[in-house]
Amino acid sequence: MVVDPLSGSLWMEYDPGPARPALEGAAEAEVAVVGGGVAGLCTAWELARAGHRVVLLEADRIATGVTGHTTAKLSALHGRVYAEVRSVHGARAARLYAHSQQLAVERVAEVSEELGIDCDLERLPAFTYTEDPGQVDALRAEADAALEAGLPASFTTRTPLPFPVAGAVRLEGQAQFHPRKYLLGLAADLERLGGRIHERTRVTRLREGSPCRLTTDRGATVDARHVVVATHYPVFDRSLLFTRLEPKRELVVAGPVPADLDPGGVFLTEEGGTRSVRTAPTGDPGRRLLVVTGEKFTPGTAEEGEVGERYARLERWARERFGPLEVTHRWATQDNWTTDRVPYVGRLHPGARHVYVATGFAGWGMSGGVMAGALLAARVRGREPAWTSLYDPVRLRPLREVPAMLRLQAQVAKHFVGDRAPGAYADSVAEVRPGQGAVVRVGGRLLAVHRDEAGGLHAVSARCTHLGCVVHFNDGERAWECPCHGSRFDVSGRVLEGPATRPLERERVEDAADGVDDVNGPQGGGAGDAGAA
Repeated sequence: MVVDPLSGSLWMEYDPGPARPALEGAAEAEVAVVGGGVAGLCTAWELARAGHRVVLLEADRIATGVTGHTTAKLSALHGRVYAEVRSVHGARAARLYAHSQQLAVERVAEVSEELGIDCDLERLPAFTYTEDPGQVDALRAEADAALEAGLPASFTTRTPLPFPVAGAVRLEGQAQFHPRKYLLGLAADLERLGGRIHERTRVTRLREGSPCRLTTDRGATVDARHVVVATHYPVFDRSLLFTRLEPKRELVVAGPVPADLDPGGVFLTEEGGTRSVRTAPTGDPGRRLLVVTGEKFTPGTAEEGEVGERYARLERWARERFGPLEVTHRWATQDNWTTDRVPYVGRLHPGARHVYVATGFAGWGMSGGVMAGALLAARVRGREPAWTSLYDPVRLRPLREVPAMLRLQAQVAKHFVGDRAPGAYADSVAEVRPGQGAVVRVGGRLLAVHRDEAGGLHAVSARCTHLGCVVHFNDGERAWECPCHGSRFDVSGRVLEGPATRPLERERVEDAADGVDDVNGPQGGGAGDAGAA
């Protein structure tokens, strides 16, 4: 199954508003924020509101990447996180995590009301559920841990879902909303406050100092006292966070259902590769849009046809539980998991005095990004909220993190070595079928070759421009993906998602079918990730 490339994120249908100019020449600011997703925009807005001169740089359009492809559940109930945080970090840390995440939920409600942003915000309960009786004790423990952390959580065996569950954790006072409506409203207010936003501006270099200097791919510069790197996956990694981050990709399908099938909550189970459920308004009071997420996998590891099969499984699951469903939207989202389940928000590295980072939200980027904006704005202003040390990226807890780090690096080493092994690729360009892609060894070089539906070839270097892993083709989304750190590129080599900041180099190949040299057309320079800056 090849997914219709014209279907996409529900949120991306919203008018993006006026384009902001790319940065030219030299600029100065008190704070420069790299990345225009939820964490970057919230940080920039909080600082501008506090009176700071802020410039925000985004490689594509603001709120179009991960933020534009989220499911936009706004909750402090993050699966089974509280029992794990309590076990790894202690009871106080679990309380700080709960308080900071719930404050983020309330912050969106407060700000949207204050600024008059109509972002389809709906307050409702959140559930983490199981259909497996063998997992009930674990969910009881999670409910106890969340309650101990200060949240009004409870265990229940009944939910509003139209199918039975064995047990669930219920948390009142959570929300769902339209992320782009909220963030574009925030961006407009940021500019009203004097902040500057530059789109189509890819940052490629950071020099720390007094001031710090950012340099873009077009040679423009920004000098700033403070820099915030909010690029989803850090494009500058001087504390080796890539050894402690694991990228995961999830698929999303959506379609209209009768309003009486709306369960009136946000739901998650970690079973079956994860299943997440919410709804959204359609403009018709008799219909709601059912949004289902799941089928988690590591980018760059899917076999041919696997992504399409995963979409099909997700659709079958939705129809089995909610009845007939005409899927009108398909998209995918990506996030990074830390080795101890807590995001990295704070100093970029141990010696950093003026450079901060936000990453590792583990699929909860809405509350995490809003929390990060408030935390980083406070840090820049010389304040330290009670949860500063909990999220500090330079923390390292060997008993918990070292085994996970070794596992991640073993996976990376496997791709560095194994993906270059003879026989791991197509033997010739002629083997690449229309609509497909493969890595082909040509004259000692590894080329990533895609043949479009019309038979034309698109060839680029198969080595990721981040750290050199060999990319793999995702035929469900028609993109090249790096299995090491999650960078993604379109078939012409353009960066779709970081940490890579440079496109894959174009290559020329001979098509044995017609004896003609084929090469890509012109490459774009933008990115498809809000924060892949």
